[in-house]
Amino acid sequence: MSTPHINATTDAFAPTCLLPGDPLRAKFIAETYLDDAECVTDVRNMLGYTGTYKGDRISVMGTGMGMPSCAIYATELVRNYGVKRLIRIGSCGAVQPEVKLNDVILANSASTDSNMNRQRFGGLDFAACATPRLVQQFLNTADANQQDIAVGQVFSTDSFYDSPASRIEQLQHMGVLAVEMEAAALYAIAAQYKVQAACLLTVSDHLLTQESLPSSARQTSFNEMVELTLSAC
Repeated sequence: MSTPHINATTDAFAPTCLLPGDPLRAKFIAETYLDDAECVTDVRNMLGYTGTYKGDRISVMGTGMGMPSCAIYATELVRNYGVKRLIRIGSCGAVQPEVKLNDVILANSASTDSNMNRQRFGGLDFAACATPRLVQQFLNTADANQQDIAVGQVFSTDSFYDSPASRIEQLQHMGVLAVEMEAAALYAIAAQYKVQAACLLTVSDHLLTQESLPSSARQTSFNEMVELTLSAC
């Protein structure tokens, strides 16, 4: 049954769905990594695909930028299409000097300046955390592949531009690794609907050095993160 934002058939999605923000990155992942990939939804050009990886059925779906957009797609995928594991694979801006451009971060938790989770949690602060079992799967896979990844907290913000310098200093002081825009909402939705969620991020920008990757690289690269995610799943 279709929803206002997804026009797929009821059984179109696999239990595990990867969630890049960029729908063209979803297309690239499907065409590059999945066998027999089929586009199952294209409402508003927010593309979703289902195929197989090493014989296992898996889906990948764009979510757009920001927590409200991500929350719409995550909620409908779980509630209407029976998805059981939501794995964000996105980009982020590093705020710690030891984290470098193109490093992969596994976000075990997410703080936020958004009010979305407080609304969901009756005005209280919700501890937005990844599913421990998924975190362990990613760590085991990274160790088996001798792949270095950073693990820690990220900060999910509603504001892409104009963050004050004092904010970065606060994040550094509290050990936050990077800034992104979706994880906190995704983890809250997973908790509400009792499904699993995790978030892997590739550092595309560094908020201390002002380094950044071009838009073309954000769309078609991030191979290390994608391959780790598919192997762990």
